Amino acid sequence: MQLFFEGVKSLMSAEILMLMVAGVIAGLTFGAIPGLSVTMAMVLFLPFTYSMDLNTSIAVLMALYIGGNSGGLISAILIGIPGTAASVGTIFDGYPMTKRGLGGKALGIGVLVSSLGTFFSIVIMIFLAPPVARMALKFGFFETFAIGLFSMTLVAGLAGKTMTKGIISALVGLSLTMVGMAPIDSAMRFTFGLNELSGGFNMLPVLVGIYAIPELIKAAKESRQIRYENKETNRMRGFGFTLREFIGQKWNMLRSGLIGVFIGILPGIGGATSNMLAYAAAKNSSKYPEKFGTGIIDGVVATETANNASIGGAMIPLLTLGIPGDTSTAILLGAFLIYGIQAGPLLFKANADVVYCIFAAMVIAAVMTVLIETFGMPGFVKLMTLPRQILLPVVIMFCMVGSFAANNRLFDCWILLPLGIVGYLLDAYGFPLPPLILGFVLGGMVETNLRRALQISHNNLLVFFQRPITAVFLAAALLVIAYNIYKTVRKSRMRTQKLN
Repeated sequence: MQLFFEGVKSLMSAEILMLMVAGVIAGLTFGAIPGLSVTMAMVLFLPFTYSMDLNTSIAVLMALYIGGNSGGLISAILIGIPGTAASVGTIFDGYPMTKRGLGGKALGIGVLVSSLGTFFSIVIMIFLAPPVARMALKFGFFETFAIGLFSMTLVAGLAGKTMTKGIISALVGLSLTMVGMAPIDSAMRFTFGLNELSGGFNMLPVLVGIYAIPELIKAAKESRQIRYENKETNRMRGFGFTLREFIGQKWNMLRSGLIGVFIGILPGIGGATSNMLAYAAAKNSSKYPEKFGTGIIDGVVATETANNASIGGAMIPLLTLGIPGDTSTAILLGAFLIYGIQAGPLLFKANADVVYCIFAAMVIAAVMTVLIETFGMPGFVKLMTLPRQILLPVVIMFCMVGSFAANNRLFDCWILLPLGIVGYLLDAYGFPLPPLILGFVLGGMVETNLRRALQISHNNLLVFFQRPITAVFLAAALLVIAYNIYKTVRKSRMRTQKLN
């Protein structure tokens, strides 16, 4: 702990704190604007850190990282468009709360639990980083495939009232991952002769197209101005919810925090998956699953706790193994190399002061983030007084800029409209969108790791059941499928009995 307090002391200068405040605000801005991202913010601001000393550089980058991950909840809750991929799940209940006039409450609970998720992951990172990282080393292609497959079985919890429509929606998401160059053998699939499709669909255009364009179409169909006046704007105190409501979410927060840390540790998965899994887990374990998607705080708590807990989780393999957990930590790894710091097992011995400076910067940035978001909450809520016919076109403009910037391809801007039409039609005919996003997020990961595992095992399927962790997750997936089949058959029989 002495090293930690020394790290805090090294950051306690007016200049560093002001730069961290600026970094948090910039991160929040990039996270809140659909189409932009925390990774983009870190890439843009990284050159400005070259002239800074090591501690200042670390402080600014961590402020951008933590602020950006938290900022996505603002647009997800207020306008129903995810600011970042990690905030997709927040839409499911956060946006319905806004439409019911409870946007301030949704923001309040989201801001608080996102900061708690960050603190939870930092504590685990400080005390358990080395053993947790050693455990993560046991996860290879086989284990990652099994986790992905198990996660996909949770689509049943996101399917809504009709399981058939939920599965069809998930298959649409899976089909989008099949476009372009195949993993391992690089075969071209479903490109229809278009070179632009060889790289497949990027995450950002898919999210923007599926969620942002349908909202714009809905607003354009209305003959009057649509405003979601927030009942709590003038009388909301604190975070807008009661202590009893907060205590009632304790197990939800703990479960979601653990999911976020666990998923964050696994390289290449990240917050986009953790928030969806936490939402599905919260719904499946709830006493009132039918209320999810109608605007309850349980869904917001689950997703925001998980996606921010993945921050500390992603830092664990970076610091202990030198393996970045996501694209943002990959940028941090590059920054370490610039300063001659080698992340890995020896970092805690050779550069212990740097490690605890990182821990201290993360704690300070998390505190700054929750304070800035709290004081800025009334301003965020007032955005709902703007006519959506004015607000949404501005948002779409930022979405197009972000889509282009993701890969520097104009093609990513053109595909927004057809993807938006698909999203609008699915929504209009009662097909739930969450399974589509879950299928898209997990589909590529599952296929890639399955093909790599089969390549290593020479197509021997028995190897999957000879590895303990893989076998456990595959068995869990089968149990989930069997349970959902049983539940569906039981409901069908009950309906038949009532009719008779």
